[in-house]
This record gives sequence, C-alpha cells and structure tokens, in this order.
Amino acid sequence: MSAQRVVVLISGRGSNLGALIAAGLPVSAVLSNRADAPGLALAQSHGIATESLSPRDYPDRTSFDRALSERIDHYRPDLVVLAGYMRILSDEFVMHYQGRLINIHPSLLPSYPGMDTHARALSDGVKVHGCTVHFVIPELDSGPIIMQAGVPVHADDSVNSLTERVLAAEHHIYPQAIAWYLQDRLTVDAQGRVNVAGVSPMAQSVLMLDVATEGG
Repeated sequence: MSAQRVVVLISGRGSNLGALIAAGLPVSAVLSNRADAPGLALAQSHGIATESLSPRDYPDRTSFDRALSERIDHYRPDLVVLAGYMRILSDEFVMHYQGRLINIHPSLLPSYPGMDTHARALSDGVKVHGCTVHFVIPELDSGPIIMQAGVPVHADDSVNSLTERVLAAEHHIYPQAIAWYLQDRLTVDAQGRVNVAGVSPMAQSVLMLDVATEGG
C-alpha cells in the first residue's frame, strides 16, 4: 500500500482525516477550500503536503472545481477522499474522478441525504442512526454504498451526543472502506451494489452498540 496515494479534501477540523492517518493509510496530500481549516495543521504535523484554494478567487463553481482538479491531479492520486468537505461538487469534477472518489455521510443512506441529518433523525424518532461510506456520483448522496455503521439512538440524545457517537462510527468504518479500495477488493455490480472480495456482505454493515464517545 506504500506506493499508493490518497488525496483528502477537507473543510474543517479534520476529524476523519485523523482517523485515516492513524490507520496508516497513504495520505499524500490534503486540500481545503478554507485556509484556516484546522485539519491542514494536523496534516502538516504528520509531514503531509497541504494546499488551500478559496472559491472566492474564482468566478463560478466550475472554474473553481477545475482548478481544484488540477491541484489534486498534481499528486497523481489512486483515490480521492471527501472528509468533511463542505461544498457541492460539479458534475464535471465528479465524473473526472468516477470510480475513485468516495465520501462518508452522517446517516444510513438513502435515509437523510443532505444536511442536518442528526436533527432530522431525532425529530423522526428513529431508533437507529449511523453513517455511510459511498462512491460519489453526480446525484447528491446517492452513489453505491461501500459500508455502513448503525448506532442506537437513545431517548435522551441531543444533536451533539448523537453527532459524537456517529462520528466515532465514522472513524471506525472509513479507514476500513478505504483499505478495501486500495486492496482492489471492491466491485460494483449491475444493480449498483458494492461487493468486497473475501468479505461477507454482513461485514459491510456494522452495528456499533458499544461505541465510546470520541471528541472530534
């Protein structure tokens, strides 16, 4: 895995980025749309190359995404990982990285695509919430699902407490899903289902009953 390259896109503190680094994954560069994103300092502390590009320096989303693609391609990544990257990507960008662009979303997709997932889950009174690693396609939060983790929703949960438990689950499954990709074990069938060579379908679905709350 040492010869492979992963480029990570972030917008904030780099919580999932830290989990990927701790797992020993080959993160070669971290790019952000915010120069003040704390995750950039985290990457620099591990000797990882960093760059920031501000959308304000470009006339529209397409031109920004083209500039971002140029910088990503400079690192010749095998995989591009979205880790708290808070921008909607243009179709052109997504298709440029088709099959090698993945994201982690804080819900059990297809439930609760988009924003405010934890508040919406609590409002609906669901008993299990969670997170999903998926391939990115032009349709928002709709790509083939690689792995999911569910966490129980407690009667006294707040948005913050549920967020932290889901985040702990994210830290568990995102490194695993990326490792599978880099091991060339993922295939997508004609129905859009992701299969993992040598892994039972049950292993792609984890119920995190005993997740300890982690800080981000």
